[in-house]
Amino acid sequence: MKMSSAFRAATKQQDSTQGDHKGTPLLYHAAHAARPYMVGAYPCGRPAAARTRPRPTACTRPRPTRSHPAICLLYILALLLMVGCGQQNQQSSTSTPGAHTTPTIPPSSFKNPVIQSDFPDPDVLQVGKTYYAYATNAAGANVQVARSNDLVHWDMLKDAMPALPPWAQPGGSFVWAPSVIQLGNKYVMYYTARDMQSNKQCVGVAVSDKPEGKFKDQSNHALVCQADEGGTIDPSPLLDGGKLYLYFKNDGNCCGRTTYLYAQQLTADGLSVTGKPTRLVSNDNSWEGSVVEAPDMFKHNGKYYLFFSANDYSGVHYAVGYARCQTAVGPCTEAAENPILASQTTHQPLVIGPGGETVFQVGNQTWMVYHVWDVAPDGTRGDSRYMWLDRVNWQDDKPHVQGPTTAPEPIP
Repeated sequence: MKMSSAFRAATKQQDSTQGDHKGTPLLYHAAHAARPYMVGAYPCGRPAAARTRPRPTACTRPRPTRSHPAICLLYILALLLMVGCGQQNQQSSTSTPGAHTTPTIPPSSFKNPVIQSDFPDPDVLQVGKTYYAYATNAAGANVQVARSNDLVHWDMLKDAMPALPPWAQPGGSFVWAPSVIQLGNKYVMYYTARDMQSNKQCVGVAVSDKPEGKFKDQSNHALVCQADEGGTIDPSPLLDGGKLYLYFKNDGNCCGRTTYLYAQQLTADGLSVTGKPTRLVSNDNSWEGSVVEAPDMFKHNGKYYLFFSANDYSGVHYAVGYARCQTAVGPCTEAAENPILASQTTHQPLVIGPGGETVFQVGNQTWMVYHVWDVAPDGTRGDSRYMWLDRVNWQDDKPHVQGPTTAPEPIP
């Protein structure tokens, strides 16, 4: 699920499996899609220039002949009408047949998406009062990074990792799903790239002095590379009780194998793995199809919750679920109510393929960022995945995602 648009287009004829290696565009149509109001070509009447004898109207400016008070008053009224007419003309000139009308959003609210450009597999890191979001390659960057003070308004920054290590195949289309953690005064990023030796997707680790980069991978080999299981993708770290863990997925759906979500302990500096990986979850439920991916372990009230995405990333069946785990390395039991975040196809606006999630805490509120495909008003699925933001509330020790939301919501 981590490919750029260019890479998906290049490989869609070679791979017919579900999950992160399929990117065939799809069409989705609402049964009763609302048609936009068509504004007339001349909302204030035909232009004066088109008439045989121009005369003053609400859309043309009268010419006063003397400074009579009554005439001045009429002149002022005409100016007011002209302003209103100009505003109407301006709206009609920017209206496009088939386009959605954007409702007014109150100043204290926001509306999804919060990043309206290709920003797949988002990860969020808070540093003081500033937030950094990282994403799969796009717009010429190996690793995208954006910065915000409120989780809603984002500034795109330069490539967080402009140079790849010697073990990785050049070309940013293979760089997927970065995840960053702060360890002391360093920032450690785990990411996916194409291992040249095995020709599989594998996980690397890079370090920077600043959260925005530049991150550098000094190793001559991948950190985790399960080549015999199809490769390794979607890394995500967790610091728990002084111990550091890495979660990832074997890329089995690339080659007809079962996919698993794994946990493995890291060294204190986060640059090496120790021990053996432990399997936590596999794609053994019908809603998951042939893929489970994007693991993200989150600890709430002393309990462990493994969030993950499942099914074909390119379509309506892609969704988010979770499993309850006894420890940071399992065992884990998948929730009966899965999925907890899914597509919305019964009414406009359509929401297609929410997933690639990251869960994090701000004060007393839990949040989730995830990506959603852009969808045209006629129901055509686009090639970009936008970043969405929604609250996660807890009831009876169960997470409830308040989304996908398409109406204005209170700003964090």
